[in-house]
Amino acid sequence: MIARLRFAGFVTIAATVLLWASGARADKIDGDWCFGDGRHFSIDGPRVVTPLGSHIAGNYSRHAFSYVVPAPEPAAGKTVRMLLLNENTVDLSLGGGATETWHRCSPNISRLEGRKQGAPAAC
Repeated sequence: MIARLRFAGFVTIAATVLLWASGARADKIDGDWCFGDGRHFSIDGPRVVTPLGSHIAGNYSRHAFSYVVPAPEPAAGKTVRMLLLNENTVDLSLGGGATETWHRCSPNISRLEGRKQGAPAAC
């Protein structure tokens, strides 16, 4: 009886640790993000591929990211700020303007390779 209670306690603790660990890995801003109009970008640590395909470095933290839009993109010089709201949602603002809500892309969308000029986005 005591052995059975110990085993049950061990299983409960192990399950709790596994669930917590799997959730912790997913709770970061890294990944591929899509907007309803077809735009998308990717974050991998301090690297970002912008919606127009520029590969640049930005300011990375686990739950936030920012970068200055590079030339020749239309908003060059403005700062993009992103904040992870939950595992699948990011709020993004450009130059302190209106906030847009972006969502994780489906698994087949990746921007780290960039998009060829003129190729349509696929979200």
